[in-house]
Amino acid sequence: MIRAILILAFFSGTALAAPCCGPIMPAGQHLSQVLDASNVEHLWLAREHVNWQTGMRDRPIDTANHRHVATHCSAFIAAIGERLGVYVLRPPQHGPVLLANAQNKWLSSTEGQAQGWRHLVDARSAQSLANEGKLVLISYANPDPHRPGHIVIVRPSEKSLTDLANDGPEIIQAGMTNHNHWQASSAFAYHPGSWPNGVSYFVHDVQ
Repeated sequence: MIRAILILAFFSGTALAAPCCGPIMPAGQHLSQVLDASNVEHLWLAREHVNWQTGMRDRPIDTANHRHVATHCSAFIAAIGERLGVYVLRPPQHGPVLLANAQNKWLSSTEGQAQGWRHLVDARSAQSLANEGKLVLISYANPDPHRPGHIVIVRPSEKSLTDLANDGPEIIQAGMTNHNHWQASSAFAYHPGSWPNGVSYFVHDVQ
């Protein structure tokens, strides 16, 4: 009996440590290359006014207005979408201010659906489809329409089921701090009430 319990525990632990969401397919490897090439940790930086397509600063830093912290999560999403041939709401159709909230609403709209965006039900399907090379977003609309939301890209990862349950999908983001590799649970920490039940998942095929 003890031996059977130990064997069961071993296989249960092995299953939890195995990749949660399938292998990273060739299209997923290509997606990773595009994301890595974005150089997000050095572009789309908070407190800077940037070109949304390149992430490069295009105006001098306004030291007199240092209390206003501009972040560029939604601009980064738009730029990566453009590089992958996928439209998501972006300038000039919507300005950069509060764009993440507007993107959340647009992704759920009939217009977003007509552009090929689909809603996903959970983190596991989000990670699985990112591993297949699809563009997957995690989006949060702030309930206060005058305050910013947040939006990130799910990047391919062979993380375990345990890590997925604890941390959510692997993501790349621009925000208060920019990260090439990070966990979704930390990415939404600046937005109380967002993680895990306040976010939405969206996916679009990549040609």
